[in-house]
Amino acid sequence: MTKLRRTAVAAVLALVLPLPIAGAGSALAAPGPAAAVAPGAASATAAEASTARLDLPRPTGSQPVGRSTLHLVDEGRPDPWVPSAGPRQLMVSMYYPARPGTGGPATPYLTAEEARLLLQSQVPGGNVPPEAATGLHPWARTDARPAPGRFPLVVLSPGFTLPRATLTGLAEDLASRGYVVAAVDHTYETSGTTFPDGRTLPCAICGDPDIDKIAAIPPSRAKDISFVLDRLTGPRPAWPYAHMIDRDRIGMAGHSIGGNSAASTMATDQRIRAGVNMDGKFFDPVPADGLGGRPFLMLGTQSVHNPSGWDTSWNDAWARMDGWKRWLSVTGSDHGSFTDGPIIGARAGLPDPEATLAPLRAEKITRAYVGAFFDLHLKGVPQRLLDRPSAAYPEVVFQRP
Repeated sequence: MTKLRRTAVAAVLALVLPLPIAGAGSALAAPGPAAAVAPGAASATAAEASTARLDLPRPTGSQPVGRSTLHLVDEGRPDPWVPSAGPRQLMVSMYYPARPGTGGPATPYLTAEEARLLLQSQVPGGNVPPEAATGLHPWARTDARPAPGRFPLVVLSPGFTLPRATLTGLAEDLASRGYVVAAVDHTYETSGTTFPDGRTLPCAICGDPDIDKIAAIPPSRAKDISFVLDRLTGPRPAWPYAHMIDRDRIGMAGHSIGGNSAASTMATDQRIRAGVNMDGKFFDPVPADGLGGRPFLMLGTQSVHNPSGWDTSWNDAWARMDGWKRWLSVTGSDHGSFTDGPIIGARAGLPDPEATLAPLRAEKITRAYVGAFFDLHLKGVPQRLLDRPSAAYPEVVFQRP
């Protein structure tokens, strides 16, 4: 392999493979105590970035949030990565608008073993206390009674090597705004997934930097998501509160390769009406004939995902999208800024010099723009935030290739 080829491969894999929390572009990176605060982000302080007491911010919507967990088994499909394991098995966290005062205490952010494997994958050889992840306190009440009514469904797919829990902040916020949310763990693609019998299955392909295998992940995830939709909206649904779901209003968002998977799922499953890619390279290209006129939001880092950035897959995807579309870049963000990762990194005391956007500010921006997108396209509520730059979010740049 030539030096140029090796460099190109390394750059591409930086968007999907686990990196140390303190390293450049880390999926769980957080800005250091001396990091600059983005213009206009008065609430994001350097003190915030260095504290070990950071936690998930309160959801911004008016609805209390409930959470339940599903274990789904696709008897008609062998596991694509470990065929000897038998049928494909998935763990799904369901977040939903709930009745006030119901439900039990919040389920832990991660199991102890999931936290150990996640931190081990991010800081190889490091000694990061699992409390940096397990100590996060979600807001959703376990098995709370559902609120009356029918709500749009949003499916969330995490980045490669990352568990579904790293999208908890976004999931809870969407549920508080009147959505049912299904966050999916793609077994053997995350650092670790715990099943109801107590087994925690580690990642089977995370150590393989083969680009062809990585390119196969989004189509495989599309099959995962279509199966999840079948079990949530088909006859005899697996979730007891499935009556809450409006089957005609379904969207999908994902981080990193999960964002590419949103487009891949839309290409094969017409039930997904709107999609979001949060900083993910399009390893699986958008079809040449587009996405059937359906809306798509690309939300990414300014340093990589601008029209002259090195990830040209966004330029190609933009040209092929045939419906409503926006390309937004966030100044000061890094690859993990669209997840709970910066909060975990700050709690662990491991700064990332690449990100100047403080953790809670990053979380606020992601919630605001992803929420506005689904409010517009699944609820039909006009959103000025998506029409032009906002003084409230000066970090967000509207790209017009």
